Amino acid sequence: MKTVAHSWVMELGMYERGKPIEEVARDLGFESAEDIIKLASNENALGPSPRAVRAMKRAAAQMHRYPDGSAHYLGRKLAAKLRVSPEQILPANGSNEIIEFIGHVFLGPETEIVMADRGFAIYHLVAALCRARTIRVPMKDFTHDLEAMAAAITPQTRVVFIANPNNPTGTMVDGPALDRFMDRVPDHVVVCIDEAYIELLPPKLQPDTLRYIRAGRKVILLRTFSKTYGLAGLRVGYAVASEEGIALLNRVRQPFNVSAMALAAALAALDDAAFIRKTRKMVQEGLAFFEENLARLGVAYVPSVVNFMLVEVGQGRAVFQALQKEKVIVRAMDGYGLPRHVRITIGTRKENEHCLRALAKVLGKSLYI
Repeated sequence: MKTVAHSWVMELGMYERGKPIEEVARDLGFESAEDIIKLASNENALGPSPRAVRAMKRAAAQMHRYPDGSAHYLGRKLAAKLRVSPEQILPANGSNEIIEFIGHVFLGPETEIVMADRGFAIYHLVAALCRARTIRVPMKDFTHDLEAMAAAITPQTRVVFIANPNNPTGTMVDGPALDRFMDRVPDHVVVCIDEAYIELLPPKLQPDTLRYIRAGRKVILLRTFSKTYGLAGLRVGYAVASEEGIALLNRVRQPFNVSAMALAAALAALDDAAFIRKTRKMVQEGLAFFEENLARLGVAYVPSVVNFMLVEVGQGRAVFQALQKEKVIVRAMDGYGLPRHVRITIGTRKENEHCLRALAKVLGKSLYI
């Protein structure tokens, strides 16, 4: 088939996919996968929102029906929650699908995107798929350098991607920094602010990016139910933008792109305030636990505001492989140009303790918890 395919397709990079826990157990000769802990994908260690689980059970008997193609109820509930109009909301098959929509609408040959050099890998992959050029701007202290990103914009730039908080570094820029950046963005550029992890933060620490939408700026916000609400397996996210922006994204959207199960779960999860509070508490306690004990180990890390940490371990790929033998799955970061680091998701207290003991063993250090 290569003789029929576009020649440039072979030049595209590929996202590194993790293996199922059961396959890791089989590869390493473990009898069972039950005691392997996965701290690799920034998932919610508490599981799904209980309200979402109940909604999925109720919806299961209706899976012979196509989903609501307009996501009518979810769109209106989100609009009411965010104080925007329903026409400014677009639910999708995870926020990754919206990044693809952005590529289809705004990118092509002779266009550019601007992103941080340690930003989310999917931005570059979608740009490459659309034959657009990626301008990577070095981070400053593992954080978006918005001043340098603004200076990197050219007449060919169509989209600037800002993940805030950022994956894989766990850092964020505040509201005043975003305001200063927005003041410098020319009119021919769309700013995509990816807020996949924003709801893990206490509300007072969340920048008010929605006011850019209300002011009619060329901004697209991305959010998801995968992280805070624990619905990663359902793939449901959404965009917030001007009515004109949402209408453009809708033009490249396939019908029935969000499953009926995902719509039901997301709708119910929005009411689960107790679960959000519990999740935030787990994340804050987990971050404090890792910070204290990594310092005791003498292991450097990037201070994080969300449910994962970028940890400097020396030979990241080797440590990643060694940890698997200790029944801990983390994420190697050489694919992000960080070969000395691994990314560790915050888990339950038991999982965090297991991970740190395993890391100490692999690094040849002593740790008593």
